Amino acid sequence: MTQGAGQGPEVERTATLRDFRVPAYVHETGPYGHSTHPGDVVPLLDEAYPEGYTPTERDLPVINRGDTVQVQVDPASLPAPQSASGPGPLFVVGDVHGYLDELVAALQEKGLVDSAGNWCAGTARLWFLGDFTDRGPDGIGVIDLVMRLSAEAAAAGGYCKALMGNHELLLIGAKRFGDTPVNSGAGTATFQAAWLLNGGQKTDMDRLQDHHLQWMARLDAMEEVDGHLLVHSDTTAYLDYGDSIEAVNDTVRETLTRNDADEVWDLFRKFTKRFSFRDEGGADHVRSLLDTYGGTRIVHGHSPIPYLLGEVGSEESDDDSGPLVEGPHVYADGLAIAMDGGVTMAGKLLVQQLPLDI
Repeated sequence: MTQGAGQGPEVERTATLRDFRVPAYVHETGPYGHSTHPGDVVPLLDEAYPEGYTPTERDLPVINRGDTVQVQVDPASLPAPQSASGPGPLFVVGDVHGYLDELVAALQEKGLVDSAGNWCAGTARLWFLGDFTDRGPDGIGVIDLVMRLSAEAAAAGGYCKALMGNHELLLIGAKRFGDTPVNSGAGTATFQAAWLLNGGQKTDMDRLQDHHLQWMARLDAMEEVDGHLLVHSDTTAYLDYGDSIEAVNDTVRETLTRNDADEVWDLFRKFTKRFSFRDEGGADHVRSLLDTYGGTRIVHGHSPIPYLLGEVGSEESDDDSGPLVEGPHVYADGLAIAMDGGVTMAGKLLVQQLPLDI
């Protein structure tokens, strides 16, 4: 599969960037000044960024799909069992980023959809953790599939639901505000430029319709299911928006309803923060979220597992073989489960039944 299908030559995308008010920090150069993701330009200097802003690719050097990082799916995994009464089994899906074919294949492998892509899992419960678009070839196709499965699952007695990711906020902002300047804290920035820099696909924008925007704008930011606190980003920034799940979800929706570019930008930049649960103090950060919002484990996407495991693809890495990622990554004293298998970087789109034993 071609990365970023539907894109023109790189020189054309670079020329397009000049048409927008691109923040000063995107023009920094260095080893990762240009990546295989069309439009990704990554500066090296921390001080070049707005305070607290973590661009999607800032600390995630791109791995080509031909490189050695792999994610394996357990061949012994079984289709979703059918429940005679009560709620069915619970599944979560990591970041999809427009890889529709991979998504359908992963859902089929778990017995959630049939060969025609229709819901066949009865009362099973399915949660997507956000980031449906950008970088991959068919983000709008992914959204259409999730919307359709939501209706089909509900009719069968189960459900298919989704959370808000930072790329949903980015696409909403690019569509609503375009190249309107926002207060980035480091000069002029625009949603349009940020969207292009982080893998925005022209084909997605061309096919984006009002009902897609309305659906994205109504997505929850977090939910607790069977003791699992589901979020998109591995950050404590959710605490800035309320002391309960309901309060956080209401605040996010109200922010989008007010349609203020600066407020939406602030929401987007906080959702891009990552790695709060990794390294020293990570487990305590997870506990702060669990203590506030409930649950005994947090399940998230956003940060690809290869980067949670080490310095893959960075200048500091001397090992070109990369880690072998076998599935979801459990870390932070067993309190966090990472679900972004890195489908955009030679990884795998993960679909996992919960609970996950360690």
